[in-house]
This record gives sequence, C-alpha cells and structure tokens, in this order.
Amino acid sequence: MSGSLKPVLGRLAEGETLSEAEAEAAFGAIMSGEATQAQIAGLLMAMRVRGETVAELAGAVRAMRARMLAVEAPEDAIDVCGTGGDGAGTLNVSTAVTFVVAGSGVAVAKHGNRALSSRTGGADVLVALGVDIDVKLERLPEILIAANCAFLFAPRHHAALRHAAGPRVELGPRTIFNLLGTLANPAGVRRQLTGVFAPHWVRPMAEALGRLGSEAVWIVHGQGLDELTLAGPNRVAALADGVIREFTVTAADAGLDAAPIEAIAGGDASQNAQALAALLDGAPGPYRDTVLLNAAAALVVAGQARDLRQGVAVAARAIDSGAAASALDTLRRLAPLPASSP
Repeated sequence: MSGSLKPVLGRLAEGETLSEAEAEAAFGAIMSGEATQAQIAGLLMAMRVRGETVAELAGAVRAMRARMLAVEAPEDAIDVCGTGGDGAGTLNVSTAVTFVVAGSGVAVAKHGNRALSSRTGGADVLVALGVDIDVKLERLPEILIAANCAFLFAPRHHAALRHAAGPRVELGPRTIFNLLGTLANPAGVRRQLTGVFAPHWVRPMAEALGRLGSEAVWIVHGQGLDELTLAGPNRVAALADGVIREFTVTAADAGLDAAPIEAIAGGDASQNAQALAALLDGAPGPYRDTVLLNAAAALVVAGQARDLRQGVAVAARAIDSGAAASALDTLRRLAPLPASSP
C-alpha cells in the first residue's frame, strides 16, 4: 500500500507541484494509514521547503473533510477560529468571539483544540468555564440550535490525522497540517473568520476556501497574531461572491482605540476563563475591544453587519444586554462538565 506515495515523493524531490486531485489522493493515503512514517515526513518537508500551493492545500483539505466525523448545523452557521502557532500567549479571543457572535443571533460552530503552541487553547478555557468538550457527538446539533453555539473538539472529528502525528512531532517545523484544521470545519460551514499565524498565508487560504465552495470568508493576520489586533494594521483577504479582495484594517476603522498586544497578555486556563467571564459581564478595556473588533469582522462575514463599525455596535449590544453571557450559560447548562473533571 505504501508504494502509492513513491511516485509522488519522486516528483516532489524534483521540486514539482501536485494538482488538487493528486494532493487529495496523496493525503488520502496518509490519512487512511497507507503511508509509512518516513514517507509522510518526506512529503511534508518537501512541500514545506518548496512552498505549499493553493491546489495542494485544497486537495489536502478535501481528503481531510472526506474522513472527518461531520456534524449537522444551520446553513448560515459560521466558524471563528485561528490556526494557532503565533506563540503570543494572549487571552482567548476567538472563544470569546463565539459567545458574542452567538449572542448577536448568528449560529457559531466553533472548531478548536487544546493548547498546542500556546498556554491556553479554546478547549482548555471552555473546560475551565465548566463546559464539557467531550459531550456526545450526536447531541452537538441540538446544542448548537439551543445555545446558538457549540464547540467541535478537533481530535474527535479528525481521528484520521493520528497517522501523521508522529512525523509532525518529530519534524518540529510547521507543515501544511498546521493549516488544515481551520479549513475543515466538521459542520461544513461556508462562512468563516479565520486567523493565520503568518501573513503570507492570508491570500492562499482564502483562495483554497474559494476552491472548496465557501461563500464568505475573512482570512486575517494581525501584527504576528492569528487574529485581528488593536496594535496596528491587520492584513485581510476577504472572499465574497467568488471574488477575493485584499486590504488592511485598523482599530480606528472600527471606531476603537489602539492598544499594544501586551494589553491582552494571557495566563493559564483559569486566568483566561476569569477574564473571558468578566468580559461577558461587561468589563471594559483592550480585551473587550479586541473581541469587539473580531466579532465585528465575523458579523460582516455572516452578513449581519455592513461594516466593522456597525459590527462593533451589534457585538457591544450582545455583551451589554447579557445575550453573550446567556449563550455561554446555555452551553454550560446543556454540556456541563462532569463532576469528576478538573
């Protein structure tokens, strides 16, 4: 079975690129357990050194989507997530955005994981808030409807990635796998706000999602962060109606004050959970404004705001009315952490 990758590896060694169909077949072989650990490592590094293409990224995502455990969701549901890997150790932004956007009336199928390269991932902070991230998969659709949000814990939906786990850990540097999860939401959302760890990936990821049938997308990078920041200009590639526009946005564009990245420095899961709860309770400051900026972008993507300023106003009402906190409360009630859990 492992012989199927040998011709591909030979071509990659010569610096050639793969078509979307070829990439789908190659990554399908990996995710089906048909490739050796050495072959997986060789393929990943050959692509990384040469530079992965949009076609290869789209093909790999197709292979991943074909093997994931899918979840039913409303057609207009959105995802808000980041690739991780920015190493900044900030407070959890996309997780807070989930509740603000849900409180604004948009269903959020939040795809996420535990911390891999940071201190506290979305899954970690949700557990600290009392949410069971391992709730029965068949209950996720009803939870998503009732709370207007649900957490899709990546390892449960993408078990096929286990075949590449060893080479990824041993290699060390980022590979194409660091991008795939954000593009393979188990609920099949066609609208998403996605942050990426490096600016050169902003447009290619938007192009890949365009190939994969997404309707509306913002791929963003902000001053080294995989999210929009108050600290300076943010790069955006926005997909809408099959067309990609690239532009920059700042805090001022949304009517918000600038603030340094250090102003939203995070801590462990307990500390970040306390900050998130305080934010939903109405606490002012740079964390609130960062969440408002990202929530505003998500609302633009969802078609619920015409621009960032209107999006900020809608998001602020969701917080100040208690609707965002109510979304968290409902999620916690429907998916309570078992008593024996930390």
